[in-house]
Amino acid sequence: MGKLTALKVKAAPAGRHEDGDGLALLVKATGTRSWVLKVQVEGKRREFGLGSAKAVSLAEARDKADAVRRQYRAGLDPVAEKQQVVVTVPTFREAARLAHGEQQAGWRNPKHRAQWLSSLEAYAFPSLGGKTVDKIDGPMIRDALLPIWLDKPETARRVRQRIGAVLDWAYAKGHRASEAPMRSLSKGLPRQPKKDGHFAALPYDKLPGLMQTLGMTESIGRLALQFLILTAARSGEVRGARWSEVDMETAVWTVPPDRMKAGKQHLVPLSKPALVILKRMAEVASDELVFPGITGRVADTDTLGKGRPGALTRAAGKRPMSDMTLTKVLRTAGADDATVHGMRSSFRDWAAEQTSFPGEVVEAALAHTIGNKVEAAYRRTNYLEKRRGLMDAWAAFIG
Repeated sequence: MGKLTALKVKAAPAGRHEDGDGLALLVKATGTRSWVLKVQVEGKRREFGLGSAKAVSLAEARDKADAVRRQYRAGLDPVAEKQQVVVTVPTFREAARLAHGEQQAGWRNPKHRAQWLSSLEAYAFPSLGGKTVDKIDGPMIRDALLPIWLDKPETARRVRQRIGAVLDWAYAKGHRASEAPMRSLSKGLPRQPKKDGHFAALPYDKLPGLMQTLGMTESIGRLALQFLILTAARSGEVRGARWSEVDMETAVWTVPPDRMKAGKQHLVPLSKPALVILKRMAEVASDELVFPGITGRVADTDTLGKGRPGALTRAAGKRPMSDMTLTKVLRTAGADDATVHGMRSSFRDWAAEQTSFPGEVVEAALAHTIGNKVEAAYRRTNYLEKRRGLMDAWAAFIG
């Protein structure tokens, strides 16, 4: 039986008044009264507040004290339990947007940032979007992927990877008990037809003929494709080229890290034919872009006309041309089975079979990263002068 009574609780003066077994009434000089419970845990004293005596009666305080003692005996910490924040498990839709928001800053490619979320919106949200991430299992993911697994194999593989990334993010945030269940998915999905992952390339001995065809009519798109072939550069690097990157005197094009696949600055030695193209574009291009896109028109159809520098004005084109423009130019020139990116493979094959330039020089020309980490750590040269000879030989070959 406790020492306090309801009457004593109301009349107790300032101080600490014990009821027994650790329960006490604290009365401040201001008259404020509250309940506290003193508990001994592993040799250390802990005090646990049970509320105001104005709101909690003596009987209720004793009941609360009993409940707290039972928690301690069960190995629980009532203080920690009381302070614990209730975490709401997000839906897959919510988690995908949160993960995208946190991680997109580390992605250099704007197209990838946009497609990452849009692909999930199109192919994962319809079936998984409303489910909380802790409930999503392998069969659910398999059912979401099945409709596009054979019809859109590349898209399906990317969606699978991105679903896994969202669920792994949720696991790291404490919203799931396990990582994404991705390993067994391939067993539950039909085998996709094998496809060569390389970009279709035009045989290098066909390049002189292609360059001749491209030179028969002058347009921004055709000049851009010829420049791409001459420099063995990627489509995005050429389409986004700016005059501030070009030094006509030293014949070097400096592509900044944020526009390179590997995130490192790339110096491109410019052959005489490449410089001729740049000088021609300087007569008609915008103040910023070397190969501007023409709003509302396809650049390949905007014929400049040799000997007519004023055919296009400097105001024409404030945005880079689209990747499809270069593809259209290639198709118009008759290279139906090749890709724009495949031109780099044509250059690589030519260098390997028709020249004696070392492989590392050719790889440097293509801005490929060094697979061997030790070699990469010690290599300090970019072979610029050797690459200048390589690009001059390439320009002479393709005419």
